[in-house]
Amino acid sequence: QVQLVESGGGLVQAGGSLRLSCATSGRFFSSRIMGWFRQAPGKEREFVAAISWSTTVYADSVQGRFMISRDNAKNTVYLQMNSLKPEDTAVYYCAAAPSTLGIRSPSAYNYWGQGTQVTVSS
Repeated sequence: QVQLVESGGGLVQAGGSLRLSCATSGRFFSSRIMGWFRQAPGKEREFVAAISWSTTVYADSVQGRFMISRDNAKNTVYLQMNSLKPEDTAVYYCAAAPSTLGIRSPSAYNYWGQGTQVTVSS
């Protein structure tokens, strides 16, 4: 059974940093595109970042502040979030996709974690 488990969320002041982690099943991880999405109350789930084997893609709203990375030996994907803003407050989800097609859309991903809350205070 494929599992994605996020961790690292919490409460931080504006300007601060957090690093999210997403641990996955071993056989599953190396063949997948990994992405991070977020969903704020009353809003749709939105793309944050994605990583293939060597390429990263970011939403304009986080470009230059967030960095996605993966450690294939640990079957884990990370999201380093710097210069956090109150508008970054959301539940952050890790997801896995079988290909790079449409990776900015939630519909491209077929496995999801349970989410981790990130709250940025002003």
